[in-house]
Parts: sequence; structure tokens; C-alpha cells
Amino acid sequence: MTLKAKAAALAAAAGIAMGMPNAALAATASQESFGTLPDGREVTAVTLSNEQGVSATVISLGATLQSLIMPDRNGEKADVQLGYLTLEGYLAKPEYFGATVGRFANRIAKGRFALDGKTYETPVNNGPNSLHGGTTGFDKVLWEVVSVEDGPTAKATLRYVSPDGDQGYPGELTVFAIYSLDEENALTIEYRATTDEPTIVNISNHAYWNLRGEGAGSAMGHVLTIPADHYTPVDETLIPTGEFRPVEGTAFDFREPHAVGERVRDASDQQIVYGRGYDHNFVIAKTVSDEPRLMARVEEPVSGRSFELWSNQPGLQFYSGNFLDGTIAGKSKGIYRQGDTIVLEPQLFPDTPNQPTFGSGRLEPGETYRNVMIYRLSSGQAKAAR
Repeated sequence: MTLKAKAAALAAAAGIAMGMPNAALAATASQESFGTLPDGREVTAVTLSNEQGVSATVISLGATLQSLIMPDRNGEKADVQLGYLTLEGYLAKPEYFGATVGRFANRIAKGRFALDGKTYETPVNNGPNSLHGGTTGFDKVLWEVVSVEDGPTAKATLRYVSPDGDQGYPGELTVFAIYSLDEENALTIEYRATTDEPTIVNISNHAYWNLRGEGAGSAMGHVLTIPADHYTPVDETLIPTGEFRPVEGTAFDFREPHAVGERVRDASDQQIVYGRGYDHNFVIAKTVSDEPRLMARVEEPVSGRSFELWSNQPGLQFYSGNFLDGTIAGKSKGIYRQGDTIVLEPQLFPDTPNQPTFGSGRLEPGETYRNVMIYRLSSGQAKAAR
């Protein structure tokens, strides 16, 4: 090796060890077909990859995170997102796997809300309530891939224009979903939306995590921290009662790390009974912030994989995979059962349009809705010596 080559190798190694930007460390983005819809439209898959062995695949149906591959502490890679290998699964039984959910994520009581004195109705698809925007929410539509970029941060931008009256919501809403992956193993999902008339907006991502690897079985050993002093209890239909209840002394206190499975079957807590486990909003703050703040930390002791989740949203919906019933075979042909995943969705509080104490989900013309979610991934591998 020449002296120049040795110097380049040492510089590259230093960049990796110290997390410094390096021209040689360029994340990449590639596109391919993921299949064709029954009406003939093509679904695109975009894969973002970095030099640390992390790759994220996004499909244009539902602006969906279809795969996230990351190494463990021994360098062994696994896909940590539940979902399907082919388009057919997402069409037959989508289950919101990795999908973008909206116009209004989470539940709206009885599918009704009022805006400027007028009552609007959106389809009821979850008991008596509307869930994740209705029967044809953002998870079930084909998004346009606007741009795909390589660079220090690889990026894919997708767009969907939701027409006035879509699922009962007023106003034409233009939405962007921006996925990016950098060399520091930060996977960022950002949603932006604008409207041509007053409407309500709450968009999130419904990634199903199992840091042992999808199909590896239970995720109840994942150790979870949520820096929330309160949560919003629900009624038997999982609509918030309006109360801000302290987590202290309850199964909902994750201010210190706890394994998810430690209290997930605590039938002495009526809230756990209602949700069949956790399916509740945690109060991180009362308002949207300009900058992201820590929402959760997840650690998987066996693999060493972990992540921190940061967002500018006030609420975090934590769902412990309670409704997976053994009828779905995922990417590795393993059966997905209750408790095989956890879902963490930064968003406004559920049913905000009908709960004045929760704030507002209103978006005006000239304003931009924004939800930024940053997943700071870690493999648990020892860092190189400096």
C-alpha cells in the first residue's frame, strides 16, 4: 500500500471511529419495482443504505417503511420491522405495517368532529370509532416518489394530494413524507402538509418494531423508557376520557426502564384490560415544539440493538401488539402473534378534535403541519478506539 493510500485509509477509519463526516462515507439510495396494483399502477421501493450496515426500504403504497435492516452487537444483520416480502400481503391484510397514517392518526370518537360550526363525518372502521383516517386512509393510497438522493444523508421524498372531502375531511391537503438515513445511523421520517381550507391533520408512522428481528418471536423483553409523567386513560372503546392521569404507581410508569412484558398482563389495572395490554397515549408535553425532544428509548438485551426516538409532537401512542392473532405470516414466514412487536407513534393526542383540553389539530391555509421523527439507531457494538 502506498503512503497516500495508507493516509486515506487512516483518515477514513478516523472518520468512522469519531463519527465525523467523510467524503468516502456516502449513503446511497436505489429504486426498483415492488409490484403492480390491480389497476396497473406500479408500486416503487426505495432503499436507503449507509456504510454502517443499516438499510431502510420504503414502498410508495402508503409511504410505508417496509424494511429496516441493522446489525446486532456481533455484526449479524436482521430486519427489525414486521411486514411482508411482497405487495400482495400489504393489499390482503395491511395491518398498518410501517405505514403512514392520516389524515388524522389514531381514533376519532364516532368518526365525527366539528370545525367552524359544521360537523364532519369520517368512516367508522374501529368499533364505533374512526381509526387512522378512515377506511381508505393514507396507508392505503399510492404516493408519488418525488425525489431520491444520495449523499452524506440519503433521502427519499414522497407526495400525496388528498382531495377535498377525502374520507370526509375538508380541504385539499398536500402531504410530503420524507425519509432519510445518515452515517450516524439516524433514520428520520418527516411529514409536512399544507391545505387550501381549514382542516384537521395528525400524521404519524406505524412502524412495528422487533429488535430481535421480525419473526423472532416475542418483543416483550424489550426494555422501554418513556419520559412522561402522565398518560390519557381511555374508555372501553379506547377513546380518551379527557383525564391526564399520573403514571406514578401504575403499570404506565416507564420513567425508569422496564421490560414491556413486566406489566402488560396486569389485569388489576382496568386500562390494561381495556387495551388488552398497552394501547395508550403518553403525555410527553402539552404542545408541539419547534425542535425534537426525547420521546422514548428502547433496548433489546439479547441482540444489543436499541434506538432513541425523538419528535416535536406532544403525545406518544404506545401499542404492544395486542391484536396480532396468529393469522399473519411475515417476511421470514414466522407467525406474528400477540406481543411480537411494539409500536411507538409520535402524534397529537387521540380524539383531539373532540377534546378541547387536548389542544387543536387544526391546520389553516398558509400554515405548514410538521411531524419530525428521528430514530437514533444503535447496534450495541463497541466503538472503535480513537
